[in-house]
Amino acid sequence: MERGTGWSPACYIALLAWTWLLLSPWCFTSAEITCRSCSSSSSAPSSSSSRVKQQREPPPPRGLLRWPGSREVGLAREEALQEEQPGGGWGLGDQDEAEEALVVVLEEDRGWGAVEGPGGAGEAGRSRAKGDGWAGVAHGNPPSRQRLGVAKRSGAAAAYGREEMPLPPGDAQEAAGPVGKGTAPHPLLPRARRSRGAPQLFAPGQGQAGGGSPWADGQKVTRAQAKGSKEEGKVTRLRGGEELKLTSTACALTGDSAHNQAMVHWSGHNSSVILILTKLYDFNLGSVTESSLWRSTDYGTTYEKLNDKVGLKTVLSYLYVSPTNKRKIMLLGDPEIESSILISSDEGATYQKYRLNFYIQSLLFHPKQEDWILAYSLDQKMYSSMDFGRRWQLMHERITPNRFYWSVAGLDKELDLVHMEARTADGHAHYITCRIQECSETTRSGPFLRSIDTNSLVVQDEYVFIQVTAGGRANYYVSYKREPFAQIKLPKYSLPKDMHIISTDENQVFAAVQEWNQNDTYNLYISDTRGVYFTLALENVKSSRGLEGNIIIDLYEVAGIKGIFLANKKIEDQIKTFITYNKGRDWRLLQAPDTDLRGGPLHCQLPFCSLHLHLQISENPYTSGSISSKDTAPGLVVATGNVGSELSYTDISTFISSDAGNSWRQIFEEEYNVWYLDWGGALVAMKRTSMPIRHLWVSFDEGRSWNKYAFTSTPLFVDGSLVEPGIETQLMTIFGHFSLRSEWQLVKVDYKSIFNRRCNKEDYQTWHLHNQGEPCVMGERKIYKKRKPGAQCALGRDYSRTVVSEPCVCAEWDFECDYGYERHSNNQCMPAFWFNPSSLPKDCSLGQSYLNSTGYRRIVSNNCTDGLREKYVARAEQCPGKAPRGLHVLTSDGKLLAQQGHNTTFIILMEEGDLQRTNIQLDFGDGIAMSYANFSPIEEGIRHVYKSAGIFQVMAYAENSLGSDTAVLFLHVVCPVEHVHLNVPFVAIRNKEVNLTAVVWPSQSGTLTYFWWFGNSTKPLITLESSVSYTFATEGTNTITVQVSAGSALLQDTKDIAVHEYFQSQVLSFSPNLDYHNPDIPEWRQDISKVIKRALVQVTGIPDEQILVAVFPGLPTSAELFILPHKNTTERRKGHEGDLEQVVELLFNALNQNLVQFELKPGVEVIAYVTQLTLAPLVDSSTGHSSSAMLMLLSVVFVGLAVFLIYKFKRKIPWVNIYAEVQHDKEQEMIGSVSQSESAPKISLSEFTDPEELMEKELDTRVIGSISTIANSESTKEIPNCTSV
Repeated sequence: MERGTGWSPACYIALLAWTWLLLSPWCFTSAEITCRSCSSSSSAPSSSSSRVKQQREPPPPRGLLRWPGSREVGLAREEALQEEQPGGGWGLGDQDEAEEALVVVLEEDRGWGAVEGPGGAGEAGRSRAKGDGWAGVAHGNPPSRQRLGVAKRSGAAAAYGREEMPLPPGDAQEAAGPVGKGTAPHPLLPRARRSRGAPQLFAPGQGQAGGGSPWADGQKVTRAQAKGSKEEGKVTRLRGGEELKLTSTACALTGDSAHNQAMVHWSGHNSSVILILTKLYDFNLGSVTESSLWRSTDYGTTYEKLNDKVGLKTVLSYLYVSPTNKRKIMLLGDPEIESSILISSDEGATYQKYRLNFYIQSLLFHPKQEDWILAYSLDQKMYSSMDFGRRWQLMHERITPNRFYWSVAGLDKELDLVHMEARTADGHAHYITCRIQECSETTRSGPFLRSIDTNSLVVQDEYVFIQVTAGGRANYYVSYKREPFAQIKLPKYSLPKDMHIISTDENQVFAAVQEWNQNDTYNLYISDTRGVYFTLALENVKSSRGLEGNIIIDLYEVAGIKGIFLANKKIEDQIKTFITYNKGRDWRLLQAPDTDLRGGPLHCQLPFCSLHLHLQISENPYTSGSISSKDTAPGLVVATGNVGSELSYTDISTFISSDAGNSWRQIFEEEYNVWYLDWGGALVAMKRTSMPIRHLWVSFDEGRSWNKYAFTSTPLFVDGSLVEPGIETQLMTIFGHFSLRSEWQLVKVDYKSIFNRRCNKEDYQTWHLHNQGEPCVMGERKIYKKRKPGAQCALGRDYSRTVVSEPCVCAEWDFECDYGYERHSNNQCMPAFWFNPSSLPKDCSLGQSYLNSTGYRRIVSNNCTDGLREKYVARAEQCPGKAPRGLHVLTSDGKLLAQQGHNTTFIILMEEGDLQRTNIQLDFGDGIAMSYANFSPIEEGIRHVYKSAGIFQVMAYAENSLGSDTAVLFLHVVCPVEHVHLNVPFVAIRNKEVNLTAVVWPSQSGTLTYFWWFGNSTKPLITLESSVSYTFATEGTNTITVQVSAGSALLQDTKDIAVHEYFQSQVLSFSPNLDYHNPDIPEWRQDISKVIKRALVQVTGIPDEQILVAVFPGLPTSAELFILPHKNTTERRKGHEGDLEQVVELLFNALNQNLVQFELKPGVEVIAYVTQLTLAPLVDSSTGHSSSAMLMLLSVVFVGLAVFLIYKFKRKIPWVNIYAEVQHDKEQEMIGSVSQSESAPKISLSEFTDPEELMEKELDTRVIGSISTIANSESTKEIPNCTSV
């Protein structure tokens, strides 16, 4: 049947006509059908079920939080309200008919007659103190555990893309850890809304809570109410009874209709105070623009607006509550407007305002001290306060987001100790601890000396977890009770690519590991007490991603009874639900109910058919989640799921078990939210729907029968529900609205009236825990005292649960396989192929004893005695002596590179051998070695500082009376490279080899790798030498780039070189006044070179492309003048050599006549002239010999002959010998390398600055920018070679 979007006049007249003509019971149905038909022309969906699906929207982004213990709630309403349809929805019909249509449509396909809402939130999430069960969530969702080093922590993700979520105002310590016990961040619950095609049921402002409604009790009953559908009749028969009333009061938060978010704090625990913070969050601006603070002192019956007490212009963003003193409230101002906090010590009655000089991103309250708070700022700094936020002190400036934890009582020595993951200036993460008032560089300590992976520190209960990646593999370490870290041992070839800590309860670690061959599943591992050795518990556990991208593992621990877990396992593309009663040692499928909801038989035979459950707890705090259990109601489990061959996401019903999962019953055909009242003595159910509702269901017999109650007289779009904190739980607040534009409506429901008396002895019975008839569970027989099903009595606050337990005789199911062993088909634990059972512990020393495993270990927290215990228990044996084997030496960070002058920490590991009786020697390779009598002094590493750069062979040697072993490590020690300078000639001759040198500062930088790039080449020339020779084959400008790699540093310099067939050059000098104005920096030399070139061009008229000037570094100021041929004249070289000679002569004349001068500044004239002591005569590079060249050649021959004669007769001419030696020490001689004739004479350079001195002076100027052109190239120590022709 269909329901239209409105009532047209024609339909209304037709309805009246049919009603007047057909006054019989069967005609009522006809009238109903006629109305449906009459309204069918509207745009309504074809069925109510399809309409509901269309109304469901994708999950909203992360939002405000509600944390167990303090009951903070984040509610969100839709930011963009839907337009009301013309006519006001149901405005044309009377209210009775409107209700008739509503009730019939919502109930026509259901047998329970309850009009339910989108779900309220009750005990969502895990709180071990409260006794909730938990699911494995790898992001922090209760009992959220986070993957080491990768996943973000709860309370740290952005809300709506900008705001950072606050840490829980409730149990702050539990919520602190990414693998902690805190609740998860929940999405904001949007206001329930309908699709645009759905009918508008209520006009704006039509209904008011608490009375005045046309549907209030006492008015006439509609036809649908009088007769009801067939399904509702079945409900009446099965559920037995008319609609009952609950004591409820409603209150509207007047003036906040536009606010789309809310946070609620209900102190509970004998407190009647409720605080509500409503906000208008602007999604376009990404900030809160309005807020209102409301307070109730009568359990939510009435509310007072407190905006005048906090400041009418103050905009509040978050509400926090001290977990140890619920009277202390903290409100956080929106940082977009003002960074401030408001503090109350009287449950929100009065406030004091304090301004801050930083912006708070999240807070972490101390679990014991009510005034101690840690604040994390938007700029990743950590602050602490010891007076509830009145004064703050900076603790650290670089903390990884949400990787900070308070001390754990009984484990840490100081209460004010803080565990932090801090980052150094170079970006490395380290695990440090310090006290909040003494957190300086000198007082900080590092429990783990090596650097760790970012986002990997987890501190929870007795355990501390970190992750260190080395060689591309992630290694996990654990510290138990703050002992030294030990590497976590998984099966050798698990090769994890992802790991999440699921639980650390009962001195044992549950971990989900995604192995190398898995994509959407994880293997479940369970550890020994110390959290070091892990064994496989279940393979291929289903995983999914939450609303925030967090990993959710389908594992759920049933509350109230230890050792019982539910898990969804993937088997050949099918998801099936399994249960264990001994912490993962044995798993089996769930037995489906024998009958369906109507009593019909279900033919479901194991293993082909079973019950499958959805195991996620709610990510939104306003619903009960897909599965729930309580410590206060042992054995009672409520979950949604289906019966069949695999888990379904479409055909979902609600099931309940009263015997801890042994048997199940179906209680609803759809998804319902279910909450526990009064120690689990009553259950409250509310259907998950987006339609307005006014009813809920209550059961006193563990879901066997249900009574229908009205909690409001006017149907309400329910946004969420909040149950009173505590274990008595007899109050509930339901949040919603009557229309899409109405104010927030808060309905307080008091269930005390339905408990007609206090329980007495006759109202109790005993229940025996069992596993398919086996009374021993986790080594104990347990008998619980429970309220009899159907007893409508209250237990009260002073009730104490009675449990009788006695140990059982140990059986096979009380033992699991030990590390290195695997369970085979015969149920026996056998060694894995990679495991050596005879291997000894590393700390096993001669004369001591060790526990030799039998392949089995008793399940942690199992209390069985005697029986097979002696057979399976590990046996104590004497430690035999053993020679060292498997010696390894490595650096603490796993790298083979170290910095000169910095501490390098070496770690020595040994796979086998007596650690206490083995001598260790470590030779650092630089002439220093250390010896140790045993491994005790070096457990935390050996530090050494290298004073020089280079490659060092580090050798470790281990020896005892039975043998020895060695290990070698080649360590590269480098000095940070600060500058590289490419030394190239300014001009080179085509097809003539040229020397290129890269000069690095500092010069002693260790092992360097050079990458040479020539022109547009895509492949570099790679060398370990700083110099290369290269021949340029083409004329023109050629670019050369050198890159120098030193460790993680990579520097480069680029130069251009002009390549020609021939050229000439001359050294220039200048008038002394230029030296006075020479700052000797590259930029000045480049500019002066341009000025000199312009002066030469202006005086001589020579084209500027034929002149190149390069000023040398140093004093006195000098430069080199290059005279280049015309472009495109190489092919006609012989015809133009004469032209080049003419250009040289023209330049010489101008220089010799002092015509080349320029004005450096007003009044400072500088003259350029030819240097008298030249590097080479002005000759060309041709193979032909001019007369001057021949004379030079003859001079060389004559000088050579004279030297020979002097050498031959040096004993006869003593004074010549002395002169020759002096000349040898005094002068440097060089033969030009670029002359094609190779006939240039030797030129004395003793009167010029030494090239190396020039280079050192050049580097001292610390050149900024290394790319130069030919016109501004700088002189280097290769210049004499380059300019000799």
